[in-house]
Amino acid sequence: MAKKDGEVVPVVLGLVAGFAAEFVTRKALTFAWTRATGEEPPTDLESPDVSLGRALSWAVVAGVGVEVARVLAVRATRKRMVGSGGRDLEV
Repeated sequence: MAKKDGEVVPVVLGLVAGFAAEFVTRKALTFAWTRATGEEPPTDLESPDVSLGRALSWAVVAGVGVEVARVLAVRATRKRMVGSGGRDLEV
């Protein structure tokens, strides 16, 4: 999908914001899971050593949490770009 020249900076900044939000959220969810359960979250969800309930619980918590954070970060970044008069950030 081709982007117009003026859309490159918001796309790149949105991508960076999404990755940052994913990293921070995953760390926070791992910390919260460990505090709540007393165990580290499963790293290999397909392993037969991990119960199905535990694997599904972590998959849902991590998947939903990370995706919500990513969407919010990208939307906030894009909104800020549009809120600055539609101009790209000047370097």
